[in-house]
Amino acid sequence: MTKKIAVINDLSGFGRCSLTAAISVLSVMGVQPCPLPTAVLSAQTGYPSYYCDDYTDKMQYFRREWKKMDARFDGIYTGFVASERQIENIFEFLDTFRRKKTFLLVDPVMGDNGKVYTMFTEKLCSLMKELVFQADVVTPNLTELCLLTDTDFRMIRELTDEKHLLVVVEQMAANLMKRGPKNVVVTGIHFRDATDGVAKMGNLAVSGGKKSFSAFPYIGGSYSGTGDLFASVVAAGMARGDEISVSIELAGAFIERAITDSVREGIPRNDGVDYEQYLGMLLPEQCS
Repeated sequence: MTKKIAVINDLSGFGRCSLTAAISVLSVMGVQPCPLPTAVLSAQTGYPSYYCDDYTDKMQYFRREWKKMDARFDGIYTGFVASERQIENIFEFLDTFRRKKTFLLVDPVMGDNGKVYTMFTEKLCSLMKELVFQADVVTPNLTELCLLTDTDFRMIRELTDEKHLLVVVEQMAANLMKRGPKNVVVTGIHFRDATDGVAKMGNLAVSGGKKSFSAFPYIGGSYSGTGDLFASVVAAGMARGDEISVSIELAGAFIERAITDSVREGIPRNDGVDYEQYLGMLLPEQCS
């Protein structure tokens, strides 16, 4: 039977992110996405102008109707959360649908490049930590890992030695795991390879006593939706029973191809990466 994942995130008409990214990735990887929109937007919020229909009050209707259906999920995957009420709705959703074998993946969209997103109040950050502590898998970038572990991002930014940087990040991930998460996948680790001097970006997965690291040449800056694409590959891999090390390698290769094309074609960063033509890389037969 096809695995099902409830995906709680916003839906943006432009930006190739959030539910648009999750639905396409999960589907091609053989997993059924069951979307619960937190908001419907004409375009993601990085654009200078957009329309947003807030679904905070409507989230409960989805929960109630799915409960009537006796819906069951193999996984629950949460993304961007815009308010305290939305995250409280997510806690109610977990109380209703999370069972012993239902995994929870939290993509804690809180900030980037050392800065917290403006809507993240101290209370919302606290609630996000509560959600993260319940997760089986959490996929923070370096900024978010610092926020979740109360670490000064400036200390991380000053680390130039690759090996030292990875040791520190691994310890931060281990400290976070002490609070509850079983697996921490840290994304967007920028460094310069000591062997060839090439700028690279890596992803580090820490799980119990194991770790795996995957890195690719750093091609360009930040594009809309790449974090959603990465977390979606990991979520689908969890549902399929793939090792996290395999999932992060696959996600990295997939996104690298998409970014390479996007840079070459001069695609605006708000538009997201040109990933659609590479979805075939994620097909189950391609990954076996």
